[in-house]
Amino acid sequence: MEIFDKFKIWVLLICLVFQSGHGFYLPGSYPHKYVVGDQLSVKVNSLTSIDTEIPYSYYSLPFCQPPEGVKDSAENLGELLMGDRIENSPYKFKMHTNESEIFLCQTKPLSSDEYKLLTNRIDEIYQVNLILDNLPAIRYTKRDTYFLRWTGYPIGIKVQDSYYVFNHLKFTVLVHKYEETNVANVMGTGDGAEAIPVRKQDSDVPGYIVVGFEVTPCSFKHTAESVKNLKTYGRYPSKIICEDNTVTMAIKENEPVAFTYEVAFVESDIKWPSRWDAYLKMEGAKVHWFSILNSLMVITFLAGIVLVIFLRTVRRDLTHYEELDKEAQAQMNEELSGWKLVVADVFRAPGHPALLCVMVGDGVQILGMAVVTIMFAALGFMSPASRGTLVTGMLIFYMILGILAGYVAVRMWRTIFCGDHKGWVSVSWKVACFFPGIAFLILFTLNFLLWHSNSTGAIPFSLFVILILLWFCISVPLTFVGGYFGAKAPHIEYPVRTNQIPREIPAQKYPSWLLVLGAGTLPFGTLFIELFFIMSSIWMGRVYYVFGFLFVVLILLVVVCAEVSLVLTYMHLCVEDWKWWWKSFFASGSVALYIFLYSINYLIFDLKSLSGPVSATLYLGYSLLMVLAIMLATGTVGLLSSFWFVHYLFSSVKLD
Repeated sequence: MEIFDKFKIWVLLICLVFQSGHGFYLPGSYPHKYVVGDQLSVKVNSLTSIDTEIPYSYYSLPFCQPPEGVKDSAENLGELLMGDRIENSPYKFKMHTNESEIFLCQTKPLSSDEYKLLTNRIDEIYQVNLILDNLPAIRYTKRDTYFLRWTGYPIGIKVQDSYYVFNHLKFTVLVHKYEETNVANVMGTGDGAEAIPVRKQDSDVPGYIVVGFEVTPCSFKHTAESVKNLKTYGRYPSKIICEDNTVTMAIKENEPVAFTYEVAFVESDIKWPSRWDAYLKMEGAKVHWFSILNSLMVITFLAGIVLVIFLRTVRRDLTHYEELDKEAQAQMNEELSGWKLVVADVFRAPGHPALLCVMVGDGVQILGMAVVTIMFAALGFMSPASRGTLVTGMLIFYMILGILAGYVAVRMWRTIFCGDHKGWVSVSWKVACFFPGIAFLILFTLNFLLWHSNSTGAIPFSLFVILILLWFCISVPLTFVGGYFGAKAPHIEYPVRTNQIPREIPAQKYPSWLLVLGAGTLPFGTLFIELFFIMSSIWMGRVYYVFGFLFVVLILLVVVCAEVSLVLTYMHLCVEDWKWWWKSFFASGSVALYIFLYSINYLIFDLKSLSGPVSATLYLGYSLLMVLAIMLATGTVGLLSSFWFVHYLFSSVKLD
């Protein structure tokens, strides 16, 4: 009975959370209450630039270090793979306590190497990324009559032939009064309410939560005399005027740089669930939503037309055949035409059947990972507030879905060879190693470039070892488990017999590969608008958070890939071309070709500032990995839908 009462409590809690949608906040951490005077510590992330796409450690430049020493914060697998390196910083505040003219440190005289490195980072437009209470520092710049939002601030700026560093930071921390919720009072009376303990400690002490973190960088020239006897966190002797449109601190070789800051706390009406709104608002949001809706409507309309025409054509053939009497059917069998002529060859085993089964197995695994990950992200479990959770979730779901990959690949293998289960171990092994092996090869190659550049984007060797252990200790065994169940499951029986001698395929007016490549244009039309925003979030440092629309686009993409592959398979069968297996795979998988071409277009026209062969190689390498995954996923959809269609088509008509 006690267990049942606890179960009722959890059900009531879940119902309450989902009913009160305005206060529902799954992502991120729980609100942290700070009392006036509590210490707030700012953390630093990797230096990033849209000019090179190569992140570096914050302390790779001559910045002030914390008195207690540099310490790494706890990082998950996804953060390490994304190149995040979160460390402590010397910037410290006291809750709701305004401070100004705080001296941080003065560096040693800049050596020639430090000066050159600092000027190079300024030329490459590197940004400093600060974090307070899990919120990235946001910067506002005014352009004409509206404000632009940026995360982080530039290291410095070049004016004519001189380099200026932003050495004074003006912080604004937005806080909101902590509102402690009494769950029992909200839920009312009863057994459930009585069983929930209500915390009353510290409820009388006023507290605040951080709901915003803004920074304004300034370049201020400190005199040598004014900082001569100052210690860390000491008070600068004179007033520091922070003007964001004026720079005065020019850096030179063999001269030190002094750093200062100030902080102001402002009470805000922003509540905890809404504190990420400023980061999630993309520029041009109306165009973004309208473009996606327009694309969805157009593609749905086109897909509906294709589907209606296709169904009417096939249904007319089947209905006409079924209305004939037996004598007419026998006569018609002697005068077969179109797809009916390939009845004895349509289920002939394709070339390289093992490779096809392996690619389908990996495609199912990748598609399943994408669907589950985007669904969880759309529900709010993988928000930007939880750094790295998206990549970590993708890895976890990919490993778990190895069971499905092994099952589908081995069962298809048995179906192609009419129930023969020999070789299922080899197929399972190849499924477990095909796509992960290619991914490791690409990542390892790109890592050499990042290691050579001393970038934080380089995957540490220890992490490589962890990934390999996860691969061989979790993913591979699960794939073999799925393969075992696939070997035990009954194979799909063909509705017609296959002749020993293959039928000759007549000469075609148009090359079949031309139709296969052209078929990818329609699936590409479903996602090219969304692809722009995804690419911008990856390479331009923007936050992507419309996972609900992305989930809809993914479902629509699957539907269109299936329809395109069905139509192309039917067209090939009508011209007596029975080699449909690989063509149905690449009919929908060819969308990856157009995505790769779009990636090159994005590199040339949108990432114009991307400098250096290393940056371009990294971009193309990661794009190639993404395109390969998309080809396997979309190709699998096309092949499985075409297999179902061919099986259904030849099962519906009795042909001798």
